[in-house]
Amino acid sequence: MSEPSDRCAQIEAELRERLAAVHVEVIDESHLHVGHVGARDGGGHYRAVVVSMRFEGKAPVQRQRLVYDALDGAMGTKIHALSMKTLTPSEWTAGR
Repeated sequence: MSEPSDRCAQIEAELRERLAAVHVEVIDESHLHVGHVGARDGGGHYRAVVVSMRFEGKAPVQRQRLVYDALDGAMGTKIHALSMKTLTPSEWTAGR
């Protein structure tokens, strides 16, 4: 992961592959955290929406753990902070 747009694309690809996600949106919010310790160390701040059948029947914290596990190589290094919304396909469709 290098440039911010490349990082978003790589995060999206990892989530799609590792969670069989049917929809992923990743927004780089690093510019909102300039001067923050994580930003100084090169870790970005991101917001994500992830839609996956793997979230079916899981509590919100379990869904978040799945996302963190999918991005384990980047968490704490390339990704300093990740805000997320995790939905099943039916939840995603109902909310549209």
